[in-house]
Amino acid sequence: HLLLFLLFAGPFNCFASYSRATELLYSLNEGLPAGVLIGSLARDLRLPTAGSQHPASLQPPLSFTLASHGLGGQYVQLDNRSGELHTSAVEIDREALCVESGGATIFGGSAAVSSSSPSPESCLLLLDVLVLPQEYFRLVKVKIAIRDVNDNAPRFPVPHIHLSVPENAPVNTRLAIEHPALDPDMGTNGVQTYRLRDNYGVFTLDVEENENGERTPYLIVMGALDRETQDEYVTVIVAEDGGTPPLVGSATLTIGISDINDNCPQFNDSQLNVTLYGNSSLGTHVATVHAVDMDLGSNAQITYSYSQKVPQASRDLFHLNESTGAITVSTKVDGDTPRLHRLIILGNGPGCIPAVITVLVTIIKVMMRPPEVVPRFIANEVEGVVYLKELEPVNTPIAFFTIKDPDEKYKVSCYLDGDGPFRLSPYKPYNNEYLLETTKPLDFETQQLYEISVVAWNSEGFHVKKIVKVQVLDDNDNSPVFSEQLIELSIEENNVPNAFLTKLHATDADSGERGKVSYFLGPDAPSYFALDKNTGVLTVSTQLDREEKEKYRYTVKAVDSGFPPRESIATVTITVLDKNDNSPRFINKDFSFFVPENFPGFGEIGVISVTDADAGQNGWVALSVLNGSDIFVIDTGKGVLRAKVSLDREQQSSYVLWIEAVDGGDPALSSTAKITILLLDINDNPPLVLFPQSNMSYLLVLPSTLPGSPITEVYAVDKDTGMNAVIAYSIIGRRGPRPESFRIDPKTGNITLEESLMQNDYGLYRLLVKVSDHGYPEPLHSTVMVNLFVNDTVSNESYIESLLRKEPDISVEEKQPQISIEPAHKRMESASCMPTLVALSIISLGSIALVTGMGIYICLRKGKKHHRADENLEVQIPLNGRINLHMLEKKPVEISNI
Repeated sequence: HLLLFLLFAGPFNCFASYSRATELLYSLNEGLPAGVLIGSLARDLRLPTAGSQHPASLQPPLSFTLASHGLGGQYVQLDNRSGELHTSAVEIDREALCVESGGATIFGGSAAVSSSSPSPESCLLLLDVLVLPQEYFRLVKVKIAIRDVNDNAPRFPVPHIHLSVPENAPVNTRLAIEHPALDPDMGTNGVQTYRLRDNYGVFTLDVEENENGERTPYLIVMGALDRETQDEYVTVIVAEDGGTPPLVGSATLTIGISDINDNCPQFNDSQLNVTLYGNSSLGTHVATVHAVDMDLGSNAQITYSYSQKVPQASRDLFHLNESTGAITVSTKVDGDTPRLHRLIILGNGPGCIPAVITVLVTIIKVMMRPPEVVPRFIANEVEGVVYLKELEPVNTPIAFFTIKDPDEKYKVSCYLDGDGPFRLSPYKPYNNEYLLETTKPLDFETQQLYEISVVAWNSEGFHVKKIVKVQVLDDNDNSPVFSEQLIELSIEENNVPNAFLTKLHATDADSGERGKVSYFLGPDAPSYFALDKNTGVLTVSTQLDREEKEKYRYTVKAVDSGFPPRESIATVTITVLDKNDNSPRFINKDFSFFVPENFPGFGEIGVISVTDADAGQNGWVALSVLNGSDIFVIDTGKGVLRAKVSLDREQQSSYVLWIEAVDGGDPALSSTAKITILLLDINDNPPLVLFPQSNMSYLLVLPSTLPGSPITEVYAVDKDTGMNAVIAYSIIGRRGPRPESFRIDPKTGNITLEESLMQNDYGLYRLLVKVSDHGYPEPLHSTVMVNLFVNDTVSNESYIESLLRKEPDISVEEKQPQISIEPAHKRMESASCMPTLVALSIISLGSIALVTGMGIYICLRKGKKHHRADENLEVQIPLNGRINLHMLEKKPVEISNI
C-alpha cells in the first residue's frame, strides 16, 4: 500500500525520473557464515547518505526494502537504512540450490560490483529491492553470483565396479568404466584425474573429456593377459578433484578376465596298455581315457572318438563312450577274436587339433571261465558306490556277495582286499554266500571314501575282483571349536564408536551346512558389544571408560547349521587400558589449617589429599607449592605440608598458598588448590610499655589537685591477640609520703588521685606499675616506674633527678589485678575500712605464698618443669625484695607506632 501511495501521490515527472530499473551484480563464495558483507546498495547506486554534503533539509532518510520475501530472501539480511546486504544465518549450499542445469537461484559472501553478465555455469540469487522515499524511488535488480568452493569429494555411484576383459585383448585396448565418479562441485573443483592403487603391471587409466566437460575414465591394457594364469584382478580406483587441497573418492574395481578358446585337449599319456581275458563277458570295462582342456565352459568340452586308422573289427569289439572315454567289451570274445588291438583314440575340442592316445589291448586266451562275483547291495548303492552315514552302528550290513564257478568244477574261495573298517565273512548256513559289513564306526572327518575289492579265486589259481566304493556321508556329529577358549583382548579407553576388537574364529569339522558356523554373544555380554553373526567380528558401539569399568568378561557362542544345531562356548575378557584423561583431583577445593605460632620448623602443618582416577603412571601425582616456596615445602609423595622455619603470628597472621598437582601422563594434566594457613596466637609477647617512656621521667602534681582527678596514665600494647593481648594494670610497689593516695585503673591504666593532698604530703612518689596480659598457660608482664612529684612548682630539677637516680626501697605487693566492671556505687573506700583491708591483704598474701610454695615443691619433685631465668620473657621482681632501679633503667623501652 505504501508503494501504491508513492506511485500515485507524487508528481509524475518525479516518478519518470527515478523509477528506472537498475541492476547490480555481486559475487561471493558458498558456505560463508552469517554477517559477511555482500555489498552496499546506497554506495553502489551513488545515493546520498546521511554523511554526504547535501543539507539535511534536502536529504530525506532512505529506505531499502525487499520487494518479496521469497526463497532468496532467507539467505540475506538487508539493512533498511544503510542498504547493506549481509549473509544471513542460513548457510548457502551451491550444490543444493543450483541443482538444475547449473544456473539457478540462491547464495551470499564478500561483495564485488560487476557490470559483466554471469557465466552460464553461474548460480544466481535474484533479489528485487525497492528504494524509498518517492524522491529516490527505484526498483533495483540485485544478482548475486554464488562461487563454487571445493566442499564435496568425488563419489562413485556404486562401491564395486566390475569390468570384463577378454584374455586375448591386445596391448593398448581401451575399455570405458561405466560408473565414473560424480562431484557436485564445478570447474576445477570437479573430478580431474583417476588412478589405480595397484595396476599389477598390466593396466593403466586414461581420462577422456567430451564436449560437455564430462570426464570418463578408460582402462587401458598394458600387458598380455592369460585367464589360465590369473582370472581376476581386484584393485581400487581413485578419483581426485582439482581443489586445494584436493579431495578424493574411491571404489573397488574388479577386472575379470574372460575365457577364449586358446587351449586344446591334452592326454597325460601317449599310450595305455591293457590286458583282457579271453572269456570276458559283455560290458566288461577295459579302460578309460581322459584328456584335459584348461579352458572353461563350452571351450573345455571334450568328446572322444576312434581314429580312422582303427579297424572296423576293433570298433565292433570295443565300445567307446564319447563323453566319458570309457572302453567296454561290446561283443562276445571267442577263439577267433584277434589277440591284439591297437585303439587310436582322439580327444576332440572345439576349434582344436585332436589329442591322440593309443590303447593297446592284449586278449589272453583262457581255457576256463573265471569265478563269478555277484553282489546284492543292502545299503544304498548308485553306480557301484555305496553310501553310508558316519553315525551308522558297528556291524552295519553293506552287501551280500554270491561266489560261484561257472564251470562248476572248481572250488571257489574269496577274501576282502583293501583297507578300512570292513569285514567279509561267510553267511551261514548258505554256501558261497558272503556278507560285507562294518567293523567300526565310520568317521567322515577322518576319511570320506573307501575303495575295497572282493576277490574270488578258484583252485586253479584263477581269480577275479569286484571293486566296491564306500562313500561316507557326513552327519552333524561335531561341534564348532574356537581357536582359543579364553580370548584376551585389550583396548584403550575413549575409543571411537564401533571400534574393532577382534575377529572370532571357530571351525566345524562337518561339511556343508552342518559345518557353517554362526557367532552369538552370550546372555552376560553388555548391550554395547556387537558380534557379527557371519564374520565373527567383535566390536564395541560406545566409548569405554576405564575409570567406570576396567575389565569385561562374558561368553560368546559358535553355533553350526546342523539339525539339531551344535554349539560351543568361549570366554572373552577385555581389559580397558588407561589414558590420561583425568586431572588430579583434590578432596577439597580449599584447605584450611590452623597452626600455633612458633611451630617448629619442618613440623607437619597438614596433609593435602589428592587423587587421580587414572592408573599407573597416569595416576602418579606430584605436588608442588606455586607460591611461598621459600617458606613452605610439600612432601610430593605423602602430601605433607611443612614450613621450613618457625612461623611468627605477629609478623604474619595467615598465609595463602596455591598447591599444584601434576600427574605422570604425557601430556601431563594438573589442577590447583588453595591452602589457607591461619596462625593461632600463643602468649609469647609480654606487654610493651609505650608510656611512660622511661623509669627516670616524672610528672608534677599540684597539691590543689582534687580527689578523683586523673593524674597520668600507663599505656602499653601486646602484640598477641585475644586474651593473650588483654592487658591489666596494677601497682605492685609504692614509695612516698602517703603512697596510697594514688590509684591505677586496672583496665585503662589511668592513675588518679584518691585523697586530698595535705601539707605534709609534698614530695616524690614512686609507683611500681605491673602491666600483665591474660595469656595461657602463663601470663606475661612488664613493669614500669611512675614518678610523681607533689609540689607547687619544680624549682630544682637536678634535685629531683638525683632522687630518681637513687634506688628506692619499695616493698612489692604481688597480687593479681582484677579486671571487672563494677557499679560506681560499690566502689567506695573509707578510712574506717582501712584496718580491715590491711588484715585481709596480709591473710591473702600468706595464703598465696603457702600455695605457691607447695606448687614449687611438687614441681621440683616430679621434675616436669625446669624454669630458666634467662628464658623467661617477663621482668622478674623478687617478692618483698629491693628493686634495683638502675637495672630497670637499663631495660630498653620499645616505642612503636600504633
